[in-house]
Amino acid sequence: MSVVVVATIHPTPEGRADVVAAFEAAIPLVHAEPGCELYALHEGHDRLVMIEKWSSPEALATHSTGAALTELGPKMAGKVLSAPDVQTLTALPVGAPDLGAV
Repeated sequence: MSVVVVATIHPTPEGRADVVAAFEAAIPLVHAEPGCELYALHEGHDRLVMIEKWSSPEALATHSTGAALTELGPKMAGKVLSAPDVQTLTALPVGAPDLGAV
């Protein structure tokens, strides 16, 4: 069963562009990782939100220690207000199968 992750990052106003650039560099590498079904960056007024979908908990675990993510942390150092809020979720499909889960 797929695993969904929602990670919320609060960049500093002056660090926002650098944090976005760091994600732009990492995203193609993550897309190539085994088990990556979705890795999409979204933005809100004061935050960036990464929505991820992995084919299995094992694929997510591999991603968590992979080069792309390991290199991302230092690029965001001093440019975020706090550590990312990372939530790992399991779908509760309701309604139409193609509309009830990410």
